[in-house]
Amino acid sequence: MVFSRIRDLREDSDWTQEYVAEQLGIKQTTYSKYELGKINVPAEMFMKLADLYGVSVDYLMGRTDRR
Repeated sequence: MVFSRIRDLREDSDWTQEYVAEQLGIKQTTYSKYELGKINVPAEMFMKLADLYGVSVDYLMGRTDRR
């Protein structure tokens, strides 16, 4: 669920993986692996993603459906 949420938020914002990766200060390939669930998203990245999308970390982690 975590992986689909970060992908869905990116797509809803009409942003590319390259754009989000740049905002996070990581490579696009790393971000792609987050979305695909190939590697775990570090806590620091969850916080950055939550700030970027204006949602809670709990929402990103699937702990709540409330953004």
